[in-house]
Amino acid sequence: MTPLLAVKRIYKSYDLQPFICDVSFSLKPGELLCLLGASGCGKTSLLRLIAGLETPDRGRICFDGRNLSGMAPHKRHFGLMFQEFALFPHKDVFENVAYGCQVQKQPPHSVADRTREMLELVGLQRFAHRKISELSGGERQRVALARSLAPRPRLLMLDEPLGSLDRALREHLVTELRRILKAVGVTAIFVTHDQAEAFAVADAVAVMHAGRIEQIAAPRQLYRHPANATVARFLGFQNLLSARCLPDGYAQTPIGLFAVNPASDQPLPVSFSLVLRPDAVEIAHGLNGSGANRIIGKLDRCVFQGPVNRIHIQTSLAQPLVFDLPIDAPLPDIGSDICLKVRPEGVAALPDSMA
Repeated sequence: MTPLLAVKRIYKSYDLQPFICDVSFSLKPGELLCLLGASGCGKTSLLRLIAGLETPDRGRICFDGRNLSGMAPHKRHFGLMFQEFALFPHKDVFENVAYGCQVQKQPPHSVADRTREMLELVGLQRFAHRKISELSGGERQRVALARSLAPRPRLLMLDEPLGSLDRALREHLVTELRRILKAVGVTAIFVTHDQAEAFAVADAVAVMHAGRIEQIAAPRQLYRHPANATVARFLGFQNLLSARCLPDGYAQTPIGLFAVNPASDQPLPVSFSLVLRPDAVEIAHGLNGSGANRIIGKLDRCVFQGPVNRIHIQTSLAQPLVFDLPIDAPLPDIGSDICLKVRPEGVAALPDSMA
């Protein structure tokens, strides 16, 4: 399928310092892409370049086969939704959602029909004439989304749209957000620093670091096979080991042998890195550390985190290994020996070596 949006080797500097470095990606019609990364990595700057609010130093941004260079932001017909929502306090819910259609000078009956359609989509049809000041944070977020979708944008860009909401509300709305975007069929780019949001909303996730895209993949592929240590660490995988490939295909690490779950059919290099997923372990019976995929050490710390206990295991490594176990898993006393078995799907090879 021909991409709808194609970003080709975009570069942007500020004060002679590179900020967006050789970024390329494409989007198919109806696809939801998430730009995921820490604050300052360039996510919002990249969004502003696509919107036309900033001009790249070099590279091209094409939409539907047309180069957007020099095209004013309002002529691109892209939608923008920000964290602050920027709703009009003097207008009620209906008037806020209708605003974009009115700017397009659509006939009044078309504006009314589209506004009612969007309010029904976000579940606010009963709130049409309520004041903005009377809405909760989640309701305001839905109004802002409906207003962004009402003019039928060719591309919708959402910059941390859930960032100002409390955690419980974010978790509730994030699945609703994907449902709404898919129901409309809009092509969208979603910016966030929260990996749970990215995984719940996106068809594809682009992890950004220092102005570059480190990896683009579907959420499950990204989680199972991070491309490098930078991506792995951002996803919260602290258990990174230097490894060497043995003739029998096992990986030798400072704490033992591991069977590797490869991302492709390509052979492993001689030296590489392993990531041990924190959720892919179970308590092994006894303290026999022999055999592959076993970790033996001392239980250094245990932190209750609701559905799981986060345990820290001290081994011969300088840093403890961190894993999540069910709260009913039998644990020894702090300071006691412990043996864990790592499931094969929880061991992934990274192409860069830590040696």
